[in-house]
Amino acid sequence: MIKSFKRLTAVFADSACCHLINFINWRLPDRTNSPAELASYMARCESLTRQEFYSKEPIKGLHIEPAFLSWSSPVESGFPENDTAGARVFLSRQGWSAPAVLFLHALMSASDFGYQRIARRFNQMGWTAVLVHLPFHYTRVPPGYLNGGLALTSELIRNAETIRQAVMEIRQLLELLRTQGADRFGLIATSYGGWIGSLVLSLEEDFEFAALLQPIVDIEDAIWNSPAAVAIRSHLRRHLIGPGISRQHAHLSCPFEQKSLVDPRRIHLLAGEFDQIVPVKTLRRFAETWDVQNFEIVPQGHFGYVAMNRVLRQLGLVLVLVVVLVLESGVAPDLRCMLV
Repeated sequence: MIKSFKRLTAVFADSACCHLINFINWRLPDRTNSPAELASYMARCESLTRQEFYSKEPIKGLHIEPAFLSWSSPVESGFPENDTAGARVFLSRQGWSAPAVLFLHALMSASDFGYQRIARRFNQMGWTAVLVHLPFHYTRVPPGYLNGGLALTSELIRNAETIRQAVMEIRQLLELLRTQGADRFGLIATSYGGWIGSLVLSLEEDFEFAALLQPIVDIEDAIWNSPAAVAIRSHLRRHLIGPGISRQHAHLSCPFEQKSLVDPRRIHLLAGEFDQIVPVKTLRRFAETWDVQNFEIVPQGHFGYVAMNRVLRQLGLVLVLVVVLVLESGVAPDLRCMLV
């Protein structure tokens, strides 16, 4: 009875959010790329490696404030507001040299209230917390558009370049934190942010822990089967674009195509039991591909709070495991910063 009720509420929540996402996409101008444009873009990307596509670029236009970082994005989107990267910083008492955990939010996440609460907990552990403002979200929303409305649409080239923009900015952010004295990092990434976070993990290796909450990892499936992409599919078909197009870019944008550089014992992967957007079977297959042992199924749909609450409770165990891994490497950790 209880499980049936949870399933019902999860389906209702997912359906409502999917309808909202589709409604926003229906209202956007149809700027779907033509088959010729896509073919040209895919040809340019075909020979690129992931390191080349998400290259590390020197940071420019940096402004450092106690609670906020901003700098010029290495990728120009054509929207001035979006081309200024930003991140809200919750400094611990140790300041900029403290270990830092990065939060990568979900698509159309509009409030950082929950992240403030989580950040306080990390601050008590001696960690600085950083909420990255992903492209077209928060401070980066162009006038006349809704929060996150341009991040994932039927304009597939912009989608790919937006992901590229986000990953390159996070690599810049990590390098900036290193120059400020931080040398230990964590990651908590949800849904769309989990997609970006998974790509980051395939490029950067010095994360002591990473929590991926229902990350979008099968891009082809997300486009052609997800109930959140009905409007996107309609636009694509109208422009004579069919299934399979994303696979031509998979070596750069699909997490399945390249394993994490981070020890899989440090990765915690969560799936929603009733998730219609990223099904359990997809994330189970992803866990097997990446050799992730810390795979857990929680009783929620794609949209909900159970996964985050669960990972925060489990994170203490993950951090204890980090102590073991670091001790195995012969480097003495600061236990005060690792215990919940």
